[in-house]
Amino acid sequence: MASVHESLYFNPMMTNGVVHANVFGIKDWVTPYKIAVLVLLNEMGRTGEGAVSLMERRRLNQLLLPLLQGPDITLSKLYKLIEESCPQLANSVQIRIKLMAEGELKDMEQFFDDLSDSFSGTEPEVHKTSVVGLFLRHMILAYSKLSFSQVFKLYTALQQYFQNGEKKTVEDADMELASREEGERKMEKEELDVSIREEEVSCSGPLSQKQAEFFLSQQASLLKNDETKALTPASLQKELNNLLKFNPDFAEAHYLSYLNNLRVQDVFSSTHSLLHYFDRLILTGAESKSNGEEGYGRSLRYAALNLAALHCRFGHYQQAELALQEAIRIAQESNDHVCLQHCLYLASLGIQSLVQQRAFAGKTANKLMDALKDSDLLHWKHSLSELIDISIAQKTAIWRLYGRSTMALQQAQMLLSMNSLESVNAGVQQNNTESFAVALCHLAELHAEQGCFAAASEVLKHLKERFPPNSQHAQLWMLCDQKIQFDRAMNDGKYHLADSLVTGITALNSIEGVYRKAVVLQAQNQMSEAHKLLQKLLIHCQRTRNTEMVISVLLSVAELYWRSSSPTIALPVLLQALALSKEYRLQHLASETVLNLAFAQLILGIPEQALSLLHMAIEPILADGAVLDKGRALFLVAKCQVASAASCEPLKKAEALEAAIENLNEAKNYFAKVDCKEQIRDVVYFQARLYHTLGKTQERNRCAMLFRQLHQDLPFHGVPLINLL
Repeated sequence: MASVHESLYFNPMMTNGVVHANVFGIKDWVTPYKIAVLVLLNEMGRTGEGAVSLMERRRLNQLLLPLLQGPDITLSKLYKLIEESCPQLANSVQIRIKLMAEGELKDMEQFFDDLSDSFSGTEPEVHKTSVVGLFLRHMILAYSKLSFSQVFKLYTALQQYFQNGEKKTVEDADMELASREEGERKMEKEELDVSIREEEVSCSGPLSQKQAEFFLSQQASLLKNDETKALTPASLQKELNNLLKFNPDFAEAHYLSYLNNLRVQDVFSSTHSLLHYFDRLILTGAESKSNGEEGYGRSLRYAALNLAALHCRFGHYQQAELALQEAIRIAQESNDHVCLQHCLYLASLGIQSLVQQRAFAGKTANKLMDALKDSDLLHWKHSLSELIDISIAQKTAIWRLYGRSTMALQQAQMLLSMNSLESVNAGVQQNNTESFAVALCHLAELHAEQGCFAAASEVLKHLKERFPPNSQHAQLWMLCDQKIQFDRAMNDGKYHLADSLVTGITALNSIEGVYRKAVVLQAQNQMSEAHKLLQKLLIHCQRTRNTEMVISVLLSVAELYWRSSSPTIALPVLLQALALSKEYRLQHLASETVLNLAFAQLILGIPEQALSLLHMAIEPILADGAVLDKGRALFLVAKCQVASAASCEPLKKAEALEAAIENLNEAKNYFAKVDCKEQIRDVVYFQARLYHTLGKTQERNRCAMLFRQLHQDLPFHGVPLINLL
């Protein structure tokens, strides 16, 4: 806002380069840009209706409001905007400004004297109470209060403003001439909307009160509804700092700074800005008794309420509870029902947080849904769309935690298909909230689990467009994207690529990153390094009560043991993982544990018990499991069928082998969906052996050839699990 030299913009509150404390003591002051806008208004009034078409007049009227409310822009930019609406008028404005800037001081004096004629006559060109009329009156009044020295400085600034504009126009013309061979460059839609862009704000001078209020309200609205169109956190903070330099007591600027710091998860700066906001609100007397409320106490209780929300946002629940109790106490003493309702909404968020904790503690789904039902009734009754979205996103996460992918998918689709209950302007995107990002991330992971990588990529693409990297919720899709890429690389046998993704995952989630590093080491046959890493991670997760990760680590440790030909040592570890998954009702992890137990029993030579165990676990896996888990389960069933039929008579053995081949075909189809080439290689190897036993030479040769191709393409680490049979 003050990046251009301040001498180009006359500020009546500035004396000898020092800004007075109340820079917004008057509504507006005259700047060279506003003189150019006044010239535009004057030319519009002088131009007859026949000279300008109806469509051009309509475009000019739409252009006026952003020009009057927005920050000062360069003269060349102003020319372009006017030319897009009415080329004829743009030429007239350019000639008029040139005559004034290259003439004498009396030309500017005469121009302001003639502005008053717009209100004269029985049918004036401009009504005094209209938006344009109020702007003209403010400018005439501000100009009439200037001393002669101030008028001279203003005229000098106008000349400099014109010279800079002419220089920029010449440069643009040269660039356009040089690029004409490449094709005509079209102005983008955002430029026609005349929204506040970074380059426009950076070339503007000190804002008037109306300009500052418009800038703050627009940026606050964009942060809430469509963060992609708002300034970047660094750019917005720079402009806010410049604004606060001219008026440190501008409370609204401190509040927008608080919102901006929340975007980058800056605890200290956001708290600092929030406290400054309420301090300035009290000091400036903004909370007056005109509305029948004592302003000082009102600021205090809302300060405590916002502080509670801030602490809750960063996970400081004890401090949040203390601040919330303070806000409730002051609101009850003042009989402020509105503040108490806001406290109730925070209590609703507390219920959601409690439900989340109960889910991690292993409570049943029906009890959790009953707890959310009562708060949902309140949300729907008061049309609290944001809390409704949070509740649905919470249910999506709970169903995924419990391994019910179908229910999770249903809840995510419900949130995406809901129409927002808030009325907003056309063209403003909705649902740029954390709950919406969470639902989309779950949707991307669910599609990836089912092998629909193209659909998952489309969801992630939409997430990247709606939540750019500098937004506050971008970490959600970043982690989701990294995890999907990691899983695909592991399935494809590209362990070096998976290892390179571990760094990015660790930066976003250190626990997840350490676990995935151990998985890569295990796949690369570095068993001792993987075991050390898993043991450290297990101790940490047990201390922090991260049960889901504890079970995943136990499964990886058990896999290390039976890969090292020690299945008996793996059994107690698997039983511990099964007990935890049953206690906390984690169906997905329980099913995976059962698969590992069945495989351990198969290695120990008791395939009948392994097959019986698989029949108990196969149903939830086929109903809600990932495609890779379905393939593994059917592959294991086929191996158990073959092992169980080893001692049977030839006819029954042949039937068992045929049934195993059918299961292997289905497993191969599942593995193909997720491009898991290593598993496909093991399947076709096993099929070739079964076809050889059955005497089917043609099918055996086909599977053997496919195995050879895959075996040559894939890296080979350790002994294939099939050989353990």
